Amino acid sequence: MVDVGAIAGNIADKIGTFFSSIGVLLQATHLPEQIKSVDVAGLFSNPWFLVPFIAFVAYMIYKQAFRDLFIAALFMGVWYISGTQYMQTLVVGDELQVNKVLPLLFGGAVVVGLVIYLYFGRSD
Repeated sequence: MVDVGAIAGNIADKIGTFFSSIGVLLQATHLPEQIKSVDVAGLFSNPWFLVPFIAFVAYMIYKQAFRDLFIAALFMGVWYISGTQYMQTLVVGDELQVNKVLPLLFGGAVVVGLVIYLYFGRSD
């Protein structure tokens, strides 16, 4: 008879080592700190970012892929908002500020609703 518990344990160990290696990579590259401390003005004046970004926008306009361009703009807007002072004060100490969660949930629902509408609600 097949030992299902041993097989599940082996799979769980492999999945655990996979995710722990991803965690080690994130800690080694300091990716969360880099995302938190991005200098937006410096980023948009850096030619190594600006040239591919302009090429991406021009290509999307050429393809007339306004839906994808709008979704990219939504992604950049969410990224920008996540670094604002409002988001930094969402958790004070170890307590979640409940009065700030409702607008955040409403904004997230609007963004998800727009993306669902753009992908599934209308035809091109």
